[in-house]
Amino acid sequence: MKKRYLYASLAALSMTTMGAFVVQAQMMTGHDRLHAQHGGDGMGHNEHTMPGLRGANTTQAETAEMQTLFRNFTLIERDVRNLTNGISTVTTTSDPDTYNALVSHVVGMIARVEANDNPEVIIQSPTLDVFFMRGENIQSEIEVTEDGIAVTQTSNDPELVAALHRHAAEVSDMVDRGMQAVHEQMMN
Repeated sequence: MKKRYLYASLAALSMTTMGAFVVQAQMMTGHDRLHAQHGGDGMGHNEHTMPGLRGANTTQAETAEMQTLFRNFTLIERDVRNLTNGISTVTTTSDPDTYNALVSHVVGMIARVEANDNPEVIIQSPTLDVFFMRGENIQSEIEVTEDGIAVTQTSNDPELVAALHRHAAEVSDMVDRGMQAVHEQMMN
């Protein structure tokens, strides 16, 4: 008689535990799923491999640039002015490798937006979606400087202006806090 109760209790406990795992899996954020996807294959979440920087439409060079920028975020300074019709940013660094990655990344991403060529990076902010859908409505001026890059982007489209403001703030947060900013963004 005691065995039957024990088996029934174990079965109930097992069903409860399985139910909890199902609920937990359903509640996972994109960030959590990224960890789960890369947890056991040697490509797990870490500051070295940064698997989330790969995309469906990125080159190895682009991924390497983003890795350099995230590894060296403390070496980057950024000034942003929100304009009524866009943004004006100046991003600088004194580190040569970071400088090269910064200039190439910014110029490359602006060219991708102009060509409607979404890189589909795993950790890419949803803010960028509107750029890749309607990037032809953004006017960009780029000036490569001795220590960085100055960019002014404007638009007559209020939704694009709002997205430019949001994206500039997201990039500034990444410059201030590195990958931690991305983690928090993905968890929201």
